[in-house]
Amino acid sequence: MCAGLIDANLGGQIFKKRVGIAGRGKSAGLRVLLAFQVGDRACFVFGFAKNERADVSDLELLSLKRLVAEFLGYDDEELAQALHVGKLYEVKKHE
Repeated sequence: MCAGLIDANLGGQIFKKRVGIAGRGKSAGLRVLLAFQVGDRACFVFGFAKNERADVSDLELLSLKRLVAEFLGYDDEELAQALHVGKLYEVKKHE
């Protein structure tokens, strides 16, 4: 993401990325929507298989943009609280 490897900028800090599936490649794989703010935060927003749906609707995208604005606006304390109560889940990279 930092290197500009995205498939579409959907606005509102939401980016679409194609993800390949073994044996199917990127074009028949998954579409992942990520909220990304250069710096210290990124969050997975939504994912779908290309063969299940073509894209998100305008209304879904608007809702996701509102959600992302809230999440990326959290300070460290708000983020810790959201994680604690299960509003958000942290995904850690395996070393």
